[in-house]
Amino acid sequence: MADQLAALFANFRAGRRAALARAMSIVEDGRPEYDALLAALHPSIGRARRIGLTGPPGAGKSTLTTRLAAHYREQGLTVCIIAVDPTSPFTGGALLGDRVRMESVALDSGVFIRSMATRGSLGGLAGTTREVADVADAFGMDRILVETVGVGQSELDIARTADQSAVVLVPESGDAIQAMKAGLMEIADVFVVNKSDRPGADRVRHDLEVMLGLRGGIVLGDVPAHHGVDLKRMGNPAYAARKAAAEPREGRWTPSVIQTIGNTGEGVAELASALDRHFAYLESSGALTARRRARVRQRVVDVIESRVRRRLWMDPGTNAWLDARLPEVEAGTATPFAVADELLARSGSLLAGEKA
Repeated sequence: MADQLAALFANFRAGRRAALARAMSIVEDGRPEYDALLAALHPSIGRARRIGLTGPPGAGKSTLTTRLAAHYREQGLTVCIIAVDPTSPFTGGALLGDRVRMESVALDSGVFIRSMATRGSLGGLAGTTREVADVADAFGMDRILVETVGVGQSELDIARTADQSAVVLVPESGDAIQAMKAGLMEIADVFVVNKSDRPGADRVRHDLEVMLGLRGGIVLGDVPAHHGVDLKRMGNPAYAARKAAAEPREGRWTPSVIQTIGNTGEGVAELASALDRHFAYLESSGALTARRRARVRQRVVDVIESRVRRRLWMDPGTNAWLDARLPEVEAGTATPFAVADELLARSGSLLAGEKA
């Protein structure tokens, strides 16, 4: 195994795409060499910019991701696309059709596409999406575009995975109302109204900008606090939001609302520009360091939780002890909480990885 890993590392460092694909497979499948691989790559992580694209099904995320990748390629940047597809609850399989939809960039040597299945993971991503992004980062990719499955308001893991999150909406299906709910509204660094050649696109953009203008009192920023609020001086909330998005001030970011047409590429340059402005804000305000530190912290928490579960529930003695206590819980002479506390108290050495 050590010889195989050494050969993989050598090919990986040499920039061979086959090694990148194999490393991603090891991580995604959780193979035995998983920990050693990620540990060896960890010092090389942190250079790539990670951009998440999320939104409801049918918003055109794959097409927009493809156009954004092509835009970055025109700038001479390398791009890794991580496209997550849902897993069937009936067959356990996934179509992984994003590679077909991304045909125009699939053969570009500067673009690497990795399709992943959720495998039952909630949150709009696969369970190892962050780790696969780490592998792409260590490989030297300049941009990592993470496209989620179609999400609602509670599936927001992308905000903990990417440096920046673009929420993609469309004029139909009440997306403006959906976006007003907590969740998507709160994670968006940039809003994208895609398929904006359809009727209603201008209205959705206006609704979003009004909402952003009212949120956090942006529209009241220049209104004197004395003698009450003169509604005539409040101005236009949409204009206030657009102005705040173009000129961030006082360490505050207001999301831009960009209209795009994914099929033609219209608006993609503006989207990339808005993402660049946001990234510059993250760097200058210190928010980028805070976001990445929070991501590392969450990674540690997730690893601990995973290892605790594995050590507890793969131990025959622990399961036998719990089964023996269940009659007391059923009879009401013991509570689930008391039994849980006892189990943790007796499992200290097991959780610490010590042999009995």
